[in-house]
Amino acid sequence: MSVPLVSVLVTAFNREAYIAAAIESVLGQTMTDFELVVCDDASKDRTVEIANAFAARDSRVRVVVNDQNLGDYPNRNRAATFARGSYIKYHDSDDVMYPHCLAVMTTYLEAAPTAAVALSGSRNWAGGPCPMLVTPVLAYEREFLGGGLFHLGPGAALLRRTAFEQHGRFPDAGAASDYLLWLHLCASSNVLLVPGDLFYYRVHAAQELASTRNELDYVRASAEAWAMLGSPACPLSSNAREQAKRNWAYTTVRGAYRKFRARRFRSAAIAIRHSGLTLGEWLRYLRRPHRVASAGTPATEEVRA
Repeated sequence: MSVPLVSVLVTAFNREAYIAAAIESVLGQTMTDFELVVCDDASKDRTVEIANAFAARDSRVRVVVNDQNLGDYPNRNRAATFARGSYIKYHDSDDVMYPHCLAVMTTYLEAAPTAAVALSGSRNWAGGPCPMLVTPVLAYEREFLGGGLFHLGPGAALLRRTAFEQHGRFPDAGAASDYLLWLHLCASSNVLLVPGDLFYYRVHAAQELASTRNELDYVRASAEAWAMLGSPACPLSSNAREQAKRNWAYTTVRGAYRKFRARRFRSAAIAIRHSGLTLGEWLRYLRRPHRVASAGTPATEEVRA
């Protein structure tokens, strides 16, 4: 059996309403050198039945069913163990991949051998045309001094499988596992920014992000980001790091204030209590933020001054 270039991994749990469209969008790709692994997390509906119907018609489709429910990111990590391709493309079971998605992402990542991952958002990237190769310094500037980078979910990425495995796949951190992977991977690996709008991200009430139980996961991830800004592993210069800390402290307080205004008093308290900042750090860093729209691009010098 030949080894495919890309392993498309669809992780699913009770997605009978969306799984057919998700699979069809993968099978309709203009780039055909892929395998499609559906890793079902012990669904109770017709998800497996629908996926198996596709597998019966197309040899590129394999369906794996977990004996018990693992949860979102543990299931993503398990799905990765079945991947045979040089690249891994996660595709959420409620999303739709546009026909040119794999062709665009693989072409660019193949031409950038130093990049561990290619990322595509819902729109074009600020700071210049794509593809844009981003070093660890630029990635951190974009995240902490610009418009952000680490907010993207797994479906926005084409991962080089060897790099993904070297980084230990996704950490076990609940809903914020993807954020923490980018936080640590981008500190030591180059990232390739590719054109946006390559897939349709479906928003609906039953998706994982809609759950309130995820709130503490994101607060803990925020605290880890704060710790990373003080770590020797942080690639930012000393001046940029100080500004990043001011921006992060302000963003944390602003988020807590919005929760307070919405009368979510407990959530506001959790955001501050678990932020990772000491009283002395609050006094030192709670200042007005300064962000540069084009931060994280090769042409921007202001944030490195």
